[in-house]
Parts: sequence; C-alpha cells; structure tokens
Amino acid sequence: MGEDRRLRAVVELAQGMAAAPTPRDSWRAAALGVCHALSGSFAALSVWERELGRLRVLANVGERAEGEEEFPDEEAYPVHQFPEITEFLHERWAGGGEPDAWVETAEGPAGGPAGYCHQRVAALRRRGRGCCVVAPIVLHGRAWGELYVARPAGAPVFGRADADFATVLASVVAAGIAQTERLEEARRLAFTDALTGLANRRAVDARLDEAIDRHREDESVVVSLVVCDLNGLKRVNDTRGHAVGDRLLERFGSVLSLCGAMLPGTLTARLGGDEFCLLAVGPAADEVVRVADELCRRAAELELGEGVACGVASTADPIGPVRSARRLFRLADAAQYRAKAVRAAKPVVAGREGPDDPVVRLADAPPREGAGERRRFRGRPGPGVPGRPR
Repeated sequence: MGEDRRLRAVVELAQGMAAAPTPRDSWRAAALGVCHALSGSFAALSVWERELGRLRVLANVGERAEGEEEFPDEEAYPVHQFPEITEFLHERWAGGGEPDAWVETAEGPAGGPAGYCHQRVAALRRRGRGCCVVAPIVLHGRAWGELYVARPAGAPVFGRADADFATVLASVVAAGIAQTERLEEARRLAFTDALTGLANRRAVDARLDEAIDRHREDESVVVSLVVCDLNGLKRVNDTRGHAVGDRLLERFGSVLSLCGAMLPGTLTARLGGDEFCLLAVGPAADEVVRVADELCRRAAELELGEGVACGVASTADPIGPVRSARRLFRLADAAQYRAKAVRAAKPVVAGREGPDDPVVRLADAPPREGAGERRRFRGRPGPGVPGRPR
C-alpha cells in the first residue's frame, strides 16, 4: 500500500470512529477501518478484561467463519492462552518502549513472540486463514486490548511493514476509544442522578417520548408510568440534617431499583427532590400496579421517612387516548397527588375509579393562569422542588 493510500486509510479510520454514535458502532468502525487499511479479509477488536482474566471479543467484521458473530455476547479467551498481552504490559513497556504488532501464519511463527503463537496458529488453520497481524492497543498507559486482522489461506502474507503500520493504526484506534469513553461518560452524567445513581428527569423525558411514539404506531404497546413522592423527607432534613435526608433518598432509590427490576426493561429514575418514577414499556398494567404495591409496602418499612405516595397511569387502562408523553405524565402525577391527599397506603391508579374518575378529571382540568404544568396539581409550593410539598 502506498504512503498516500495509507494516510487516507488512517484519516478514514479516525473519521469513522469519530462519527460513530455508540460504543458498539465505534468498535465496528475501528475493526472495519483497520481491516480495510491492511487489506485484510477479517478483523476483530478485543478488550482485555483484567478482573476476569480474559480477552473478550467486541466486534468481528469481514468474512466471518462459522460461529463468529458481528457483536458476540460470549466470545472470550483466557488470557493465559495469549500471554503476550501481559508480556508486553509488564516487560516490553517497562522501559518506555511502545508495543509492536506482530505477524503469525498458519505455518507457524513469523515474527511474533516466541512460544506464544500456538493458540492463534491453531485458530488460523481451523478457520481457513493463512496469516494474521496482531496489534496491542494501549490506553492511558495500560494494555486495553488488541486488534486482529487476518487474510485467507493463499493470500499474500503480512510483512514487517504491515506490522509497523498496524502499530500506527492501533494508536489511532486507542485515541478513538478514549474519545468514545469520554463521550459515554458525559452522556452518563447528563442522564444520571448524582446522589442515587438512578436515571434523571432528562432520561425519563427522552425514554417516555420514544415509548409514546411506539404506542402511537402500535396501540398494543403498553406504556406505564409510576410516579412516587417520598413522604417525610422535609421532616428528616429539618430534624436530623440533610446528610440523613440524603441517606433516605439513597435507600429509597435502592428499593425503587429493586422493584423496577421485577419488570423487564423498566427505567428507574429520580425526577428531582423527593420525586421518583418507574417507566415500564411492555409489561401489562396489572403487573406494573403489583410492583407499585410492592414498592409502597417496602417504602413503609424503611427506618427513615413516612412511606411513599404512589400514582400509576398506563395506556392499557381506561384513561382516554394517550397521544403525548405530557398527558401520561399528568395522569400519573394526578394519581400520585390523590394518593398523597388521602394518605393512601397503596398506589392510586388513573382510570380505575369508574367513568367519572377524579384522577382523570384532575389531569384533564385546565391549568390555573400562571401555574406551571406540575405545580397546578399541588397546593402552596413547599421548600425544595417548586410546587411540591414535602
């Protein structure tokens, strides 16, 4: 490959990884870019999972052999089968040197670490490949994983120049992975409540909009929202301090997470202050109500606080057409407000109190002039969340 072509390949690799919207897309872009740059027929990107002592495959691209999936769930190899990884980490880099890529062939070693090639050689033969180049990936000064590019039997064998180029490509991939990890961390922080580790209101809004879009396209998709107000938080804050109040929020968050796990795919979130919610897409409304009831029971057993007021709204109940996330939120919030007003020990469910359900009436009532969307369900605003008494 000429210098200009190699330079273009490096640029395309970097651009492909930068444009990838998710980590999985970034892994695929890395493997595809390196495979193309080295004129390979197959490439894989793997990560070294130190805590499990294994090399786990993240992506396979190109001409995959039988049993090789593009994004495998379980393809992993014990690191003791590939000790060159630890060899590079602990010895070759100790003096400040860079990890070099190496070539292996189905006929035996071709410049790789002596004594460490038998597993890869066997894999090449088993899968009908003639040679491969392996390039360690270094991230933050540590071995992160490796790139693996192969050619079929009968194709030209990789040479030293190819291995040197693979080393360069591995550095480009490492930079792309670092950028992906930074973006993922930023996304995680943007959609995570810092105190409880649950999702935040922004995450709920995004997921609920998607869920309602699915429901509008297919009304058999059940979308349910459970809105909870943790009782007694202000008293705990006033009498025992905010550190204890934070502990109550964390403990309830754990209870909420435990109950949410009873419904597959449920999003568990803290909306802010003493407000929490569960967003379930798919489970039957009765299952959601059952979990909400369990949540109320467990919350009442917490050492701190005074239980929880819980409201449920589901597209499977007689609440009228749900064409927007806003309407389902208003219904769940109105149900929670009624639960708080009557000090209900169990969840109040929108649409289940007959044809003139007071919850549905409250949710559909026009807002008072100047009142916020959620504030109109509340009395005089209390401390903390505007419009939300504690």
